[in-house]
Amino acid sequence: MSLRILHVLDHSLPLHSGYSFRTLAILREQQALGWQTVHLTTPKQGASDSLCEEVDGWLFHRTPSAPGCGLLRQMRLTAARLQQVVRATEPDLIHAHSPVLNALPSLWVGRRQRLPVVYEMRASWEDAAVDHGTTRAGTVRYRVSRALESFALRQADQVTTICQGLHADIAVRGVAPERITVIPNAVDVDLFRLDAEADAGLRRSLGLDGATVVGFAGSFYGYEGLDLLLEAARQLLPRHPQLRVLLVGGGPQESSLRAQATAAGIAQHVIFTGRVPHADVQRYYGLIDVLAYPRLPIRLTELVTPLKPLEAMAQGRMLVASDVGGHRELIRHGETGFLFRAGDAGSLAAAIDELLTGRQRWPEIRQQARRFVEVERTWVTSVARYREVYRRALAGHGRSPSI
Repeated sequence: MSLRILHVLDHSLPLHSGYSFRTLAILREQQALGWQTVHLTTPKQGASDSLCEEVDGWLFHRTPSAPGCGLLRQMRLTAARLQQVVRATEPDLIHAHSPVLNALPSLWVGRRQRLPVVYEMRASWEDAAVDHGTTRAGTVRYRVSRALESFALRQADQVTTICQGLHADIAVRGVAPERITVIPNAVDVDLFRLDAEADAGLRRSLGLDGATVVGFAGSFYGYEGLDLLLEAARQLLPRHPQLRVLLVGGGPQESSLRAQATAAGIAQHVIFTGRVPHADVQRYYGLIDVLAYPRLPIRLTELVTPLKPLEAMAQGRMLVASDVGGHRELIRHGETGFLFRAGDAGSLAAAIDELLTGRQRWPEIRQQARRFVEVERTWVTSVARYREVYRRALAGHGRSPSI
């Protein structure tokens, strides 16, 4: 009989996010291993007309949400719905994904139902809150959030996370290293091509014919450091007058970035596309010569590895990235991409200039970046690591299934 895993998720399709796409890759590869997966989202998914919803062939159990639902109420609703789904589907284990608001109800239900619980921490809850500006380190709320996260990590039968930076942060909270497994972010290489042709019509419509394009695609949060990219472009334009900056997406910093471009006198060199449908993002990627990831050095960016640079490498895109810990873990400087000093617009400008004046190396770097992803960062390779995690979690409850 195949292993049945109940995944408890913050949100899922049809919502589009890095979280949703990682989840979908995990589910797809686990089913390819012959396992059965059950999927429950919490009230964070939003209002739903049904307790179950099918999206793109995937069945998701939903938790009813309530207007103005606070954190404790969210967890109580999740726990109640989780008990219903456990009784209906009889899973072998519960796999709770970040945030800790999912882990705590999963631990409560798991103990009551005598089921092992695996907790996957994709980012620490307290640091994500700080870096989105909702609280500050050192406050009571921050300390309580960190204590709850640490409690959940210590209580889980096994812990997984997405990178070495978070592995180290989990270990210092008192979790034994042998209970922590890194399941790194990865890509489906078959979805990306090295030789994809740029969309000539889209290029023309954006006024990019004949331009050298430096770009970014994603959400415009402060920690992404996009103001540094605009300042670097200002410094580079006298030497590279054909340079254009393409910013694909939107977010809290968009208005300030537009104002910065106008004040710097470079507004005509900066193209804001606004948010685009996920299915169209690849067309915009194809227009960009150099992708830039100028993340600022904060705890979130030092600890967590992003997914976008991996996608860039899978396409053989040239990229520059700040030397925060999350980038250093992914990018081999001068081999698969280029790192610059975080927070320093001059260093970013120098890195872009080095790339633009060294185009003869681009074919070699493209091949090396693609090879790195194909060998080390496919979802098949990453998801296979769950086999040992689940075996240990089940063994702790006296079970030794063949998985």
